[in-house]
Amino acid sequence: MNSPNQPQSSTIRNTDIEKIKSYLINALSRESVGVGLSEEERRQDILQRLNDAYSKTGLNLPTSLRSQVFRDVLDELIGYGPIQPLLEDSDITEVMVNGPNLVYIEKNGKITKTNVVFESDEHVIRVIERIVLPLGRRIDADSPTVDARLPDGSRVNAVIPPVAIDGPSITIRKFSSDKLGVNQLISFGSITRSMVEFLQACVAAKLNIIISGGTGSGKTTLLNVLSSLIPESDRIVTIEDAAELQLQQEHIVRLETQSADLDGQGQVTTRDLVRNSLRMRPDRIIVGEVRGGEALDMLQAMNTGHDGSLTTLHANSPRDAIARLETLTLMSEVDLPADVVRRQIAAAVDLIVHQARLRDGSRKVTAITELAGMEGDTVVLTDIFKYEQTSITKDGKVEGELKPTGIRPLFSPALEIAGFKLKPEIFGANIAEILKTNRRRR
Repeated sequence: MNSPNQPQSSTIRNTDIEKIKSYLINALSRESVGVGLSEEERRQDILQRLNDAYSKTGLNLPTSLRSQVFRDVLDELIGYGPIQPLLEDSDITEVMVNGPNLVYIEKNGKITKTNVVFESDEHVIRVIERIVLPLGRRIDADSPTVDARLPDGSRVNAVIPPVAIDGPSITIRKFSSDKLGVNQLISFGSITRSMVEFLQACVAAKLNIIISGGTGSGKTTLLNVLSSLIPESDRIVTIEDAAELQLQQEHIVRLETQSADLDGQGQVTTRDLVRNSLRMRPDRIIVGEVRGGEALDMLQAMNTGHDGSLTTLHANSPRDAIARLETLTLMSEVDLPADVVRRQIAAAVDLIVHQARLRDGSRKVTAITELAGMEGDTVVLTDIFKYEQTSITKDGKVEGELKPTGIRPLFSPALEIAGFKLKPEIFGANIAEILKTNRRRR
């Protein structure tokens, strides 16, 4: 298309469509758009200007094609470009841009490549800047990585060259407006009712709980669910890199980390916030994820009267969670012997709830494990509940069973003091069989 007023050919090529969109975007970008207007008013203002600009071209595109062109232009001007439709699809849980022509999504636990494309690396970077600039964040050659969040709460990580060798990359973990509760997790098969009853007692009794699991295993979702079990009367302080928790209690103080500004000043780390939270008279401290030296501050808080704390941790198993927590504690630059760190962990943490994403994309709690003290230099772990995989069906579905191990935790008296006298059946005891055995002994 050499001029917007030229007659149309009978067949409209993709290159012509791109030129039309580019013309309209440039025409609107030259004007001051929607200053001081609400989001909806701004959208209507741009749409009116877009109609005016389109009318001046003399084009008469088919209705469906014109609607698509308008949609693409609006996405480019007030959305996030080509990935905007993906962000609006409620079934998509993650969007991954590996480059202009490599855009992947996660849907129903499966990762697939889409036909979405950007014009160039520069186009991807423009979208990244649109995400981070309103938040006061920066991304450039001197600061080539950034964590941010979209207005709806979706978590964003972006990386550009020289760190990203093959071009700029965006990873968006979408925020779900539908807050999952315990009943939904039970219906999904992620957890059993007995497990929920047990965990509810543990949260109410103010046990210190770590949720471990791999990337995308559902740790934050489970943290949300467990946090919802905290009594309304408790004062809760939450600490996150990007605020994702959706707690419904009223007495909450939400804290979020802050990156350094352009002069390298003003950084507020998770560790800073954990230390500060101790002066805020919290009944509960919830850290979205422990990933550095703040692990030591968290353990010290747990060991000095701040019971009922909750956090998540990247790990492949409960045992691996202990090793990782030990490593993170040593990152605090406080010179502590390894055995002292392990003893702090054993004294501070009561329970590890391990979440996993299975081969078929389903997410399950695969272990609820008690930290039962020390044996020599080793932290003793006791599984209270365990997931046992039995088979994989022809269509790739993983089948298995979540069940108790038959072992009661050592902290059972603490649960009873808190008013929870759990039935033996929750831990796998067969009361009928026990009574039968007792009668035989008599």
